[in-house]
Amino acid sequence: MSSNYATILRRPGALSFSIAGLLARFPMSMVGISTILAIQELYGSYSAAGTVSAANVVAVAVGAPVLARLVDAHGQSRIMLPAMLGSAAALIGLAATAQAHAPLGVLLVLSALAGLLAGSFGSLVRSRWTTILTTPEQVHTAFSLEAAFDEVAFIIGPVLATVLCTSLPPTSGWIAAVALQVGGGLWFISQRATEPTPHHRRRHEAPADASIAATSAKTPVLRHGAVLAVIAVFLASGAMFGANDVAAVAFATELGRKSASGVVLAAWGVGSFTAALVYGARSWHRPLWQQFLLGAMALAVGASTLMFAPNLVVLGVLMALTGMAIAPTVTAGNTITQVSVAPSQLTEGLAWVGTAMNIGVSLGSMFGGHAIDAAGSHGGYLLVAAMGWLAVLMCLGGLRALRRAHPHRSLSTGAEARDAGTPA
Repeated sequence: MSSNYATILRRPGALSFSIAGLLARFPMSMVGISTILAIQELYGSYSAAGTVSAANVVAVAVGAPVLARLVDAHGQSRIMLPAMLGSAAALIGLAATAQAHAPLGVLLVLSALAGLLAGSFGSLVRSRWTTILTTPEQVHTAFSLEAAFDEVAFIIGPVLATVLCTSLPPTSGWIAAVALQVGGGLWFISQRATEPTPHHRRRHEAPADASIAATSAKTPVLRHGAVLAVIAVFLASGAMFGANDVAAVAFATELGRKSASGVVLAAWGVGSFTAALVYGARSWHRPLWQQFLLGAMALAVGASTLMFAPNLVVLGVLMALTGMAIAPTVTAGNTITQVSVAPSQLTEGLAWVGTAMNIGVSLGSMFGGHAIDAAGSHGGYLLVAAMGWLAVLMCLGGLRALRRAHPHRSLSTGAEARDAGTPA
């Protein structure tokens, strides 16, 4: 298993930018829970906390694709350095104004600004991998590694934020998120040798299929059928994840074990992390669309079992098993996006599918809360199952477009262009 990962991590600069990217993406799993805990503690209102948190989520959804398009055109360091520092400044301002009990409108503006400028470090890291790697198999391993790192962030981040906000001043979660964002982000951006060359400086590219690449380069990201299919599946899957988070807390609360809900949710991430490492350690001969469909179906089947758990132990086991389908599905979806868009659109494409997932999580949390208010945790888990099967239907609906995504097109990377003597 380790040989494939060792091969890609031995590439010059790979280990450094991957670890830096991991640190820089921790805020995506910490800001939301830190906002809810801090605002509720300081203002005594869950409604205010949810509103301020939602402002950040919506702003991230709006800003990430825009920043990604600018990154593709002008470069990661040129765009993300000022954006990241602006986001960090807004988070510090949010902590200071919340501590001073400023009007809710001020908090909403600062929360939205922090999200608008945050960007998507996951898409930046994956873009770098496609620049330094030369084969679809290596890209598959790298994307699986990044899926595992996503899970690390989502396993550790919320727990860290919760401990800080409940044992130290309630704004401590925001401060820790800023430290990781700026520290990891500056380390990542400083590594210029592996930064993809901006599109506006490219005279020409070295694609595996020149006619397809030329057509792709002229097609807006959201006009690619395969990308739209991935976005639709990720939106529904994200809603499933968001609804599951709320349902797990409700189920643990009903059993008088609310404090154990974090451990149960961690089982979800542990299953996904384990599967990501296994999935990326070997090459899979099934077409990408089959891997994506099978992953979505496995998630839906697993999600349908959660409502039958009689206790938290069984629920944790079921969530760990179901979670093993998450990373392979996400990796396949990201790979489909990578081989569908032109190299000059890659960061934007990856940002769009990541944004779809985040929007889905937010919607799932909101509707999951309504379902639980109406029918308890069982109602929440009914919604979880429904969203899982909706993702399958979205995948089936986009199957024709998904079948046109072929891994050989991932060879049009910066590394190959350099090998061919073509400017990347």
